Amino acid sequence: MDFEISEKMTTILEMVREFMDREVIPLEGEMLHGDPATLEALVRSAQDKVRQMGVWAPNHPVEFGGLGLSMVDHGLLSEALGRSPLGHVVFGTQAPDAGNIEILHMHATDEQRERYLRPLVAGEIRSCFSMTEPETAGSNPLLLETTAAEDGDEWVINGQKWFTSSADGADFAIVMAVTDPDAPPYARTSMILVPTDTPGFGLVRNVSVMGHAGSGHASHGEVIYQSCRVPMSNLLGPRGGGFTIAQERLGPGRIHHCMRWLGIASRSFDLMCARANERVIDPNGDTLADRQVIQHWAAELDAEIRGARLQTLHAAWMIDQHGAKAARDEIAAIKFSVANTMLKAVDTAIQVHGALGVTDDTVLAYWYRHERAARIYDGADEVHKTSLGRRILRRYAV
Repeated sequence: MDFEISEKMTTILEMVREFMDREVIPLEGEMLHGDPATLEALVRSAQDKVRQMGVWAPNHPVEFGGLGLSMVDHGLLSEALGRSPLGHVVFGTQAPDAGNIEILHMHATDEQRERYLRPLVAGEIRSCFSMTEPETAGSNPLLLETTAAEDGDEWVINGQKWFTSSADGADFAIVMAVTDPDAPPYARTSMILVPTDTPGFGLVRNVSVMGHAGSGHASHGEVIYQSCRVPMSNLLGPRGGGFTIAQERLGPGRIHHCMRWLGIASRSFDLMCARANERVIDPNGDTLADRQVIQHWAAELDAEIRGARLQTLHAAWMIDQHGAKAARDEIAAIKFSVANTMLKAVDTAIQVHGALGVTDDTVLAYWYRHERAARIYDGADEVHKTSLGRRILRRYAV
């Protein structure tokens, strides 16, 4: 097992980290307190600079303008970009577009690639992924109720979705719907491409999350499909292949999430340590950093973040070497362990910041609101623990 970083990737990471510190992190004030239109203009300006640097959408396929990074390299990049909520947006690697690009690259027809994939990689359009439903368990896509019925040469889609992230402003959705209700459970659903200007596609609202509805990339839309008609040719991949494609998307996607979470954890750790050293707490000039409890927090968090990073890189290496299916135990383990490490880092940093930590004067409160869902989306912690624990115990069964 070799985690040595290539000279090319080392150069890319140095460029990215320097650009993040100089150009991206300073935009957080506008994100937290400013005008959305002004922020969008600033982000577009930063994106143009990234394109000029030649590192736009680096994780995407080479034939579509990306650098075709391995999963390990993509993980390292995702951590660097995760240090700011704007990092992935500025570099064109944000969810859900990144995951949608992966499955379009693997399963789209040539016509679909030209219409949807190429402009999506270029950042000319945006997409959303429409799977989760309010009335069914999101951790089990076998229970979906949205249907796509065949009517001549069209699919007629009916159903309700929510947490269709980034639906606000998206140009198309990848919808997971039941196409064959009488088929075996794992073959009932398919994925279908739906332009958002199609009659019958309705964005009802951006769901408010902990008091903030968000917009654009930071939104989670509730969507209604009412007799929404698209051509049969909009089927993505094989009919009945929705569940399999979803697993292909979610496995590597969890690597992306975990490394992004490690970026959040690392930045929170940096903010915590800086605050501990600058915060004077008594007339003698002692700071929080002089207190043993803070020293213990720093030591424990540093060790946990290091361990989480190695665990995630190992899972990424397993995917590169053996595929996502062979790495399912490693993927399940990092999904719940890294999420909790990240949340602990954010929470501890807030505690060290005191009253300042719960304000929007730093990015910490933003992460506290938006990243609590890390233990829920892409499979709740309990689901991953149950499936992993079951597989582990079966190996010991007599």
